[in-house]
Amino acid sequence: MKRLNIKYLLFSLSLILSLTLGAGCCLLPEIDFLPPPSSPPSHTATPIDPDWTLPSIANGAPVLPNIADVVANIKPSVVAINTITYNILNRSEEGAGSGWIIDEDGIIITNHHVVEGADNITITLANGETFPAEAVCVDPLSDLAVVKINAQNLPPAYIGDSSELKVGDWVVAIGNSLGLGISATKGIVSCLGVSLPVSSGQTLYDLIQTDAAINPGNSGGPLVNMKGEVVGITSVKIAMVGVEGMGWAISSKVAMPIIEELIQNGYVARPWLGVDVSNVSQYLVRKYDLAIDEGAFVHKVVAGSPADEAGLVAGDVIVSFVDKEITTAGELVQAIHSYQIGQRVEMTYWRGNIKSITYTTLIESPPP
Repeated sequence: MKRLNIKYLLFSLSLILSLTLGAGCCLLPEIDFLPPPSSPPSHTATPIDPDWTLPSIANGAPVLPNIADVVANIKPSVVAINTITYNILNRSEEGAGSGWIIDEDGIIITNHHVVEGADNITITLANGETFPAEAVCVDPLSDLAVVKINAQNLPPAYIGDSSELKVGDWVVAIGNSLGLGISATKGIVSCLGVSLPVSSGQTLYDLIQTDAAINPGNSGGPLVNMKGEVVGITSVKIAMVGVEGMGWAISSKVAMPIIEELIQNGYVARPWLGVDVSNVSQYLVRKYDLAIDEGAFVHKVVAGSPADEAGLVAGDVIVSFVDKEITTAGELVQAIHSYQIGQRVEMTYWRGNIKSITYTTLIESPPP
């Protein structure tokens, strides 16, 4: 059946999303009993193109006369993404999302949550041609993914500089809205540099907030400026009664280095501590009789990880990382990623009623 993906596209005022609902965006439910595909696309850490380099940021391009020209400029580079996932009962669930061409040899950019867990991924170009995905490289932490198809001479989109955006600038969101084909909506930049927690331990940073209408199926599509350049990748929206015109896109400034690493390496190498953490909640305070009510609560320590080397155990609460105070799990993740692989770090943590300091050396995150 076609599934309603509330992850990233629908969430409550608490801004906490489920990370376990699967890929794609919503259409109406229906049930199939199709057999699983014989050869699903390879979700792999194998590089797509180790020699690939990021296209130059477009400079000096003229502002286009109107929104119709902006849409005409970007639409040939936008693709529809349709996914099929098979559950344990061998029933198919279909999803729809968007993407855009970054390389003429069939490299497509989208969101991780669009392709997450999919057994079949199909890309439909603006001219109606359809291709199966041959490889998929993902970075769940940033909600970005790269899909490779066997196609050549495709029209890549131009990449713009999101750091040049100003609040009030006109932007256009374009994508496979509701899975019904490519369509466009316009709006303005409402806010810049937004940090948004999308789950315990995961925060998206430097987001572009826009009031351009974003609907299920738009995920992964480009947000473009009035020069027709991609300045963001549509990712998150609030959809609630009484809430209108609040959607977010991952800025090109944040996305491009991650995309380059996905294409060159197959995954993003980050500093890694090796803990599963969440915010300290009142439930955790009561259950574990914690001495503090803020910090990153450690649920699990990976054996042999830097956290294990440091002596951390489940139940500890990390409250500082080097010189940064830690009050939430997201702050710990951000702090870790602000340091370098191989760098030795100091952590302060509570275990019961005892406050301690420990040291460890960050290592490279394991490949997916």
